[in-house]
Amino acid sequence: MTILDKIRKEQVRENRHEFNVGDTVKISVKIVEGDNERIQQFQGVVIARRGTGIEETFTVRRVQAGQGVERVFPINSPRLEKVEVIRRGAVRRAKLYYLRDKIGRDARVKELRTK
Repeated sequence: MTILDKIRKEQVRENRHEFNVGDTVKISVKIVEGDNERIQQFQGVVIARRGTGIEETFTVRRVQAGQGVERVFPINSPRLEKVEVIRRGAVRRAKLYYLRDKIGRDARVKELRTK
């Protein structure tokens, strides 16, 4: 095992967030403004996950005031306070980039039904 692999292994979070592409999630992010620190919420649909280990990221999309907003979050970031799954999505794709072209009700993802 190389030195870089050892460093990467130490940096990976122990408490992994369990969510998949298509899920609607609410993310709590720590924002630092000068001396104070606050928590900001971002809620949307996970449209992509990429990378492995320490480099793993996920992209969340939401529509705000008629404008699409996407943010990319590193899974192992210390700024990521909490990822809460609001709704599980039933999708067949690994990347949901086609949602960028959809508007309104067409941009919804079906809910995953569990027994």
